[in-house]
Amino acid sequence: MSTMLAGRLHLDSRTFAVEEVPVPVPGPGEVLVEVRAAGVCLSDVHLIDGSLTPFRPVDAVTRSGALTLGHEVAGVVHTLGPGLKGTWTTGTRVVLQAGQSCRACDACLRGFICTQGRTLGVDYDGGWAEYVIAREDTLVRLPDGLPFEQAAIIPDAVSTPYSAIVDAGAVRPGQSVGIWGVGGLGAHGVRIARLIGAAPVIAIDPLPTARERALAFGADLALDPDAPDFTDAVLKATGSQGLDVAFDFAGHPAVREQALSVLGFAGALVLAGLTPAPVTIADSIRFSHRRNQLRGHYGSAEHDLDRLVGLASAGRLDLAPSISTRIPLADASDAVTRLEKKTGHPIRIVLVP
Repeated sequence: MSTMLAGRLHLDSRTFAVEEVPVPVPGPGEVLVEVRAAGVCLSDVHLIDGSLTPFRPVDAVTRSGALTLGHEVAGVVHTLGPGLKGTWTTGTRVVLQAGQSCRACDACLRGFICTQGRTLGVDYDGGWAEYVIAREDTLVRLPDGLPFEQAAIIPDAVSTPYSAIVDAGAVRPGQSVGIWGVGGLGAHGVRIARLIGAAPVIAIDPLPTARERALAFGADLALDPDAPDFTDAVLKATGSQGLDVAFDFAGHPAVREQALSVLGFAGALVLAGLTPAPVTIADSIRFSHRRNQLRGHYGSAEHDLDRLVGLASAGRLDLAPSISTRIPLADASDAVTRLEKKTGHPIRIVLVP
């Protein structure tokens, strides 16, 4: 077990390939996890095409110029590093947080969300590999009844929309919600919005298959953003009040412009989809007069993963329909192409070593 397969992105050329690399060795406070499933996210595609770049790359990534992708990872503890504080044993089923705090900034020391956090598979090597290193405080234990492939997609695919809706959006039961983009994030956003009691839950997507999926996942209404009566339909569904909270899970400027136009009084737009494009408010006087808000969102809090594992384990959140297909790790390039081209309109593609 001296080498393993890993999906590596060479940052200078933005070329991706599955390569044979040395199996990493866990250091103090770390464990080596044998990967059983890893999700493929649109942000992985954006890393490869260059529209997303590491925020705070660790020294090893900077020196090598290469990064193992994958921030949605589940597996079993394989090797224990020295100096562990927890009661970890080999064979323990785990899911990894999609990132780690720095444990040194003022926010960390005061118990707040880290301002210098790093993202797994973005700033340090991730789980598109047979094995991955994890700091022990980033591990969440998995109940035996929760399949690895379902657990793997909880970090990001489920936790990001959960945090966007519950924390950034602060959605309360009975509030109207609009969700733009019913892909890997938005599909789970629909389910979570319904789970917490938002009403109505309105899904917006140009693809008929995505709109059908939204209805199957619990949306009260699914609209085509290009329909001439789009605004009228939103107003009718919300009693002429407009949306309390709108969510951009697509990451497109046109989505943001449209969402702002149908916000109700004191309504907020949450930007959860990533894009380097600027945000434009066409009528800032109207925006201010109506007390509207614009909120950025990225990732989720550490405790969200524990809560969502609990919800999935309790049967409150069935993630089986979210697994669109399983692809061997060796064919990771094919998985990237499928997601980029939306082949089969996947919710989540899962890599299996």
